[in-house]
Amino acid sequence: MLVDWPIEELRRYRPERDEPSDFDEFWRATLAQAREKGTPARFEPFDAGLSTVDVQDVTFSGFDGQPVRGWFLLPRNATGPLPCVVEYIGYGGGRGLAHERLFWSAAGYAYLVMDTRGQGSAGSSVSDTPDPADGAPQTPGFMTRGVTDPQTYYYRRVFTDAVRAVDAAREHPAVDATRVVVTGGSQGGGITLAAAGLVDGLAAALPDVPFLCHYRRATEMTDAHPYQELVTYCRTHRDTADRVFSTLRYFDGVNFAARATAPTLFSVALMDAVCPPSTVFAAFNHYAGERKDITIWPYNGHEGGAGYNQTAQRAYLATLFGV
Repeated sequence: MLVDWPIEELRRYRPERDEPSDFDEFWRATLAQAREKGTPARFEPFDAGLSTVDVQDVTFSGFDGQPVRGWFLLPRNATGPLPCVVEYIGYGGGRGLAHERLFWSAAGYAYLVMDTRGQGSAGSSVSDTPDPADGAPQTPGFMTRGVTDPQTYYYRRVFTDAVRAVDAAREHPAVDATRVVVTGGSQGGGITLAAAGLVDGLAAALPDVPFLCHYRRATEMTDAHPYQELVTYCRTHRDTADRVFSTLRYFDGVNFAARATAPTLFSVALMDAVCPPSTVFAAFNHYAGERKDITIWPYNGHEGGAGYNQTAQRAYLATLFGV
């Protein structure tokens, strides 16, 4: 069933943003510290048993200079610097195995997929990047890890990693640094919006059914996880709800969207009970870029368009790059 307003109302939904006055300074200082402590990314050849793709095992410096893993895939015998797609992973997943991620290299792009620190043990794709977690009480999962203070919140580390992944991709000699695209689905879509709001000069942003947007409404709209982690935490720690949502203002995809200017293709599913459509449209309607489009999947849930959406993304990038 439809879980939110009619599409006409969703297209008009542009809620007032709840943004801290030091939002920009918070992220400027966070990223400056990460870059100061960073070292050059390492791209090491990896034998994945593939005959048409060259694979490299990536380690780059993320938050606080901490090592983050990834895969870098390049079409074999490619010539000239290529446009590069940097992908972020959905909740609970990790970078997985190299042969699981062939779509973008097969389409002719350089491709870097970022591991998500501390995740990758949820029965989907595996991870190789630990997270030195804050030791405060939390619910199972990642949504409430360090959530009472923006300095300690889990997604401060993840979003910094995402920016540094773009930095790493731009360092690679096979990549055209002026043609870097960020993408991801669900949690990866929320991370995509963060990167789009924090990184200058991106060629495009492709957030797919993005999570991590318009938190207050999300927790009031859905009983589904992972947003329910926040509800459970606030239900238990009754005196901290205001602190929780004060922290989340620094990590809301709506606020990042308002700073993002790269051409964008969002996607949304109207039967999505995990990321309610109004939370996606809140970010889309605040997106600052002049060129913005959204693909709507009327009869889908959180799976969205899946392979159909990848086809739409590839076609969208072809209009930008001719690849």
